[in-house]
Amino acid sequence: MFALVSGSFLLSLLHAIIPNHWLPILAIGRKENWSLREILFVTAIAGLSHVASTLLIGWLLFFFGWEASKYLTTIVPFVAPVVLITIGFVFIYRHHKHKHFHVADQQHQNSKTKMILTLAGAMFFSPCLEIEGFFLAASTKGLLSAVIMSLVYFTVTLTGMVIWVRVAYHGLGKFNWHALEHKAGIVTGVTLIITGIISYLVH
Repeated sequence: MFALVSGSFLLSLLHAIIPNHWLPILAIGRKENWSLREILFVTAIAGLSHVASTLLIGWLLFFFGWEASKYLTTIVPFVAPVVLITIGFVFIYRHHKHKHFHVADQQHQNSKTKMILTLAGAMFFSPCLEIEGFFLAASTKGLLSAVIMSLVYFTVTLTGMVIWVRVAYHGLGKFNWHALEHKAGIVTGVTLIITGIISYLVH
């Protein structure tokens, strides 16, 4: 369980650092002349939406794995690590291709409420897929591990997004965010692979 919780913490931290989750919100807020408080508020709403969809899928996978392990006791413990490792390689490959977000592509909305709902909706329908493998792996460890991972992911991701927006508020455009996204994404992939290997070895 320690490997899963530690891995989920590191992944949540890296997840919050990746700027495509919060930089578009900051860019739109600056463009619309929102105050820092307003930008942080919108970031929190979008972050909650993102975390909610991620945890929803995660818990569905957890209960699926939990039920499946009752009938496939010799298979499920090995499937979860394989899923983690596979997602890790896919994540590294995706970031190796270096697909960037583009702040300029954000559409202008006349209504602030509509804009906030659009951002929240976009975040809800783009859950953190790399964390989902941890919930499947947790299904072989017990309910407590999934609860702890959920709390860690919720706290670290949401807090991290808000902190990064606050830090970057006065320095937008002065930092190489694409390079940060690329490096954090690759480290995330490596974390998934290592966690998968450890989960397999300590089973």
